[in-house]
Amino acid sequence: MSRHSQNNEVMAISEHELTVMTKDLDQMHNDIGMPAMHQAIDEWTEKTRSSRRGFLIGAGAVAGGALLAACSSGSSSSTTSTTAAGASTTGKLTGDLAVAALAASLENLAVAAYGDVLTAAAAHKLGTVPPAVGTFVTTVKAQHTQHAQAWNSAIIAAGHKAVTGPDKALVPTVTQTFAQVTDVAGAAKLALTLENVAAQTYQTAIAAVKATSSVKVAASIQPVEMQHAAILYFVLGQYPVPNAFNPVTSARPLTDYTG
Repeated sequence: MSRHSQNNEVMAISEHELTVMTKDLDQMHNDIGMPAMHQAIDEWTEKTRSSRRGFLIGAGAVAGGALLAACSSGSSSSTTSTTAAGASTTGKLTGDLAVAALAASLENLAVAAYGDVLTAAAAHKLGTVPPAVGTFVTTVKAQHTQHAQAWNSAIIAAGHKAVTGPDKALVPTVTQTFAQVTDVAGAAKLALTLENVAAQTYQTAIAAVKATSSVKVAASIQPVEMQHAAILYFVLGQYPVPNAFNPVTSARPLTDYTG
């Protein structure tokens, strides 16, 4: 049996077709998606830093006035109840930052899932895995990593810790599903589910976030997730754009980030 025939048994398209799609995907991501995403993140982080600088200046003036008043009254204090820097790093993430945290957790989940696919493939747990599949998985995993870093840069700029864990609500389902994956098709179906959840979540985020820069970040990443999904549909032998309008039935609630 020829190698071409063997590969057609594990996926609905040829290695050449998948290789070309992956190359085009990565080129569009580098030439269009990444520049747009970085520009939007730069706008967001600069706005955040400007707001923090203003807060620090104002807090410093208040603290200085309080210290002057204490000195003039003959009393002094070696401690304060809060600090300007601390105030910006405490409390639950809300608004656009909560959306950013949820998005980062979804990206982290995708990175982990694609990483598990690569590990399983290397351990020969997925049967025949054409090299083009490994290239696609590696490429997409890297793109999800970049997306997570982008969201986290906005969170860090606001004085919070980066979100390094996966979306806790989806982890049990993904873990259970992956335990039953034994071939490329099964891995593709799981990946497709994650891509659709991410794309639909970003779609709802575009209409929900407040800042223009937040909209731009979500809008720059959502099409990439859709491109991932389209290729996975091809791998599974399905129509790459199954809906005239992308649904949002699988979108994660934007206020559901639990840390």
